[in-house]
Amino acid sequence: MNGEGGTDSRQVTGPAIILVEPQLGENIGMVARAMANFGLSDLRLVAPRDGWPNEKARAAASRADHVIDAVRVYENVAEAVAELRFVLATTARTREIPKEVLGPREAAAALREKESLGQETGLLFGRERWGLVNEEIAYADKIVTFPVNPSFASLNLAQSVLLMSYEWLQSGLGEGELPTRARLPELDAMPAPKSELVGLMEHLESALEPTGYYRTEEKRPVMVRNLRAMLQRPGFTTTEIRALRGIVAALEGRKTKRDVAKASGEEDE
Repeated sequence: MNGEGGTDSRQVTGPAIILVEPQLGENIGMVARAMANFGLSDLRLVAPRDGWPNEKARAAASRADHVIDAVRVYENVAEAVAELRFVLATTARTREIPKEVLGPREAAAALREKESLGQETGLLFGRERWGLVNEEIAYADKIVTFPVNPSFASLNLAQSVLLMSYEWLQSGLGEGELPTRARLPELDAMPAPKSELVGLMEHLESALEPTGYYRTEEKRPVMVRNLRAMLQRPGFTTTEIRALRGIVAALEGRKTKRDVAKASGEEDE
């Protein structure tokens, strides 16, 4: 049975999210929002208690309208998973059915692997109060169990979907990679030429001269050497050196912006 919101011919990226007999429209909407946060869009409902469409679901979806508009409704789990080739069932309870149990990260990796082979996948989520029954879990290839505090193990429906949606998106990213709305520019980490660094050193040494920092003329060479060693260590960029020279100029008591700009090298730009 196809739902009111879509057809089986659409192209879907990522696993279908299947909610079995969801009770509240608000829960469905929050699930849609969690899916949209992490790039999923195929939401399937099995016999929702309050029917479909549901305006409370749309309101709770917080503008994830593309997910709500594409919802498909089914009479039972068998119909909801009919064209899928790999299905995982989420449950926190031990069942009599002998199936491999995965954690969320392992499950996401398994979904990615099946998708890379061109196989349609799905994640099965149970009722808000008592989850899935054995007959429904029988349609799944494997089970997903969340590592939660055993003394407070209850997750609501939207939390469960969000956790798996996050792991699914994360499994498709390179190490340390973050998706962003726009590519961030690369930071300029090129160390400045030594001539600019020496200019900073000499500027700072000159500015410290009238302050009594060197204490005695005998100590001056050692203190200058230590200062230069500290300034050498970070590998300052040209921009950072200009900023530091501007700070030194300001501390010297130069009153005009032109003086500070000249010391920092910005006047010529």
